[in-house]
Amino acid sequence: MAETENKYILRGGQFLVKETNCQDVFTPEDFSEEQRMMKEAVMEFNDREIIAHKDRFEAKDYALTEEVMRKAGELGFLGVAVPEAYGGLGMGFVSTCLTCDYISSGTGSFSTAFGAHTGIGTMPITLYGTEEQKQKYVPKLATGEWFGAYCLTEPDAGSDANSGKTTAELSADGKSYKINGQKMWISNAGFCSLMIVFARIEDDKNITGFIVEYDPENPNGITLGEEEHKLGIRASSTRQVFFNDTVVPVENMLAGRGEGFKIAMNALNVGRIKLAAACLDSQRRILTTAVQYANERKQFKTPIADFGAIKMKLAKMASDAYAGESATYRAAKNIEDRIALREAAGNSHQEAELKGVEEYAIECSILKVAVSEDVQNCADEGIQIFGGMGFSEETPMEAAWRDARIARIYEGTNEINRMLSVGMLVKKAMKGHVDLLGPAQAVQEELLGIPSFETPDYSELFSEEKAMIAKMKKVFLMVAGAAVQKFGTELEKHQQLLIAAADILIEIYMAESAILRTEKNAKRFGEDAQSVQIAMSKLYLYNALNTVEDKGRESIISFAEGDEQRMMLMGLKRYTKYQNYPDIVDLRNEIAEKVKAENKYCF
Repeated sequence: MAETENKYILRGGQFLVKETNCQDVFTPEDFSEEQRMMKEAVMEFNDREIIAHKDRFEAKDYALTEEVMRKAGELGFLGVAVPEAYGGLGMGFVSTCLTCDYISSGTGSFSTAFGAHTGIGTMPITLYGTEEQKQKYVPKLATGEWFGAYCLTEPDAGSDANSGKTTAELSADGKSYKINGQKMWISNAGFCSLMIVFARIEDDKNITGFIVEYDPENPNGITLGEEEHKLGIRASSTRQVFFNDTVVPVENMLAGRGEGFKIAMNALNVGRIKLAAACLDSQRRILTTAVQYANERKQFKTPIADFGAIKMKLAKMASDAYAGESATYRAAKNIEDRIALREAAGNSHQEAELKGVEEYAIECSILKVAVSEDVQNCADEGIQIFGGMGFSEETPMEAAWRDARIARIYEGTNEINRMLSVGMLVKKAMKGHVDLLGPAQAVQEELLGIPSFETPDYSELFSEEKAMIAKMKKVFLMVAGAAVQKFGTELEKHQQLLIAAADILIEIYMAESAILRTEKNAKRFGEDAQSVQIAMSKLYLYNALNTVEDKGRESIISFAEGDEQRMMLMGLKRYTKYQNYPDIVDLRNEIAEKVKAENKYCF
């Protein structure tokens, strides 16, 4: 019971200042029987309906995307997160992420349609809709009878989403609004029946959300632009949407007047962790395809998988995928547990899910950045392993690379999400939800004190690695604490410092997640059974530490000077130094040999 309570108490962002017990993290090895069955069903659907028709998706077969979406609806995949009362399966947050994970690797075209519909197309109604709105619309969306789209972005309103110029004007009789304006980059626009549209009423500070029905036979002032020609996600319907005196009944306002920006931001929090999940199986499949080619392709009478230069790539691709899995499912279970805790306290499912996800908004931003960049790097290395063939449309790598590129822009750009993660953490600290001040002051005092010259006992598995994680956290507290002291509320103007601090924060969470997962599994399955996972966790940590040292130094020399700078640089050196450095080449070889032998991502 104490373990459960401890797990529930851990709030969003607290991973930075509280030690997490490995028994308290959820891992993919903890999937229930129901979740494993769902995973198998989704993988089979992906192979049969999506991967088998990859050429058609690449040829911009928009009708195929719509057809496969309907099939996904018939099998219940569109309603995994929807409560049973509204025609869904009512499964937990982990199952939602799992479905998103394994259905998204066939092609980015379907992945985008699926994510836009189940996430930002349906979820705003389940989270913010009235009972009448939910009863009317959600069952149709959950079954795939209708598809949803999300109309937020405008030509002059991208990252600054609240600056949209689309207007909503109340009619003289007070029964409807007329919407006028233009939206762009609208996924699913070509086949949707419902749009979540954001518009401004009069001179309101914040935009308002509306549920807008769309029927091409009776367009109600809605016209669509031509399909956009895009770098990737070619069969994802992406169009501009124009509203000309579009009449929307007042009862279709979503939440209250001026609450659209809040809806948009909270929808994006869920979208961010689901986007991370959607990038996971893509990495597994890219690595599998790459190692199969490397095992077959011979140069100098040797399979290229036997060359150290290729092993280096395979090891990093595997380690990044493993860390991404570990962190995504760790956060997904934290959210699921927080939702359950709030429901047990009497919150409605609607309120519980909203607050549960909002609690871990920092982790959602971290995951969105880390995993979207890892999948791009994975695809890039996949092309490199294929050599010239990787650049050809005959092999799957170039499409994987093109499809991956959008993930760094979706759901708020990675630059925005980096700054958000640190900004939200500082705000949580100011509200007293995460105690950053105490630990930051402790680090300052430690820097002024005499360092210990005792040699610690690092004989236990991961004892040194966990000590390194603790020291990485001190680097963040040292750098961020000094920056907050120096700039105060002006910190948000120093974007380059925020981005550097975010990179440190991201690596801490990802590296710790991989180590906690492996430690938990080593305790239950034995260290020998986890030897390669141990190697991946150590390799990921080593690479993370290099990033922490680099970004820490960049920050310190940019805002500190004189004695303060010298002291902080000495602290950085102390906090990024191993007692016993791992043999990196040996770790890479062990990981690569396992992947080679299995001829796939096998973790």
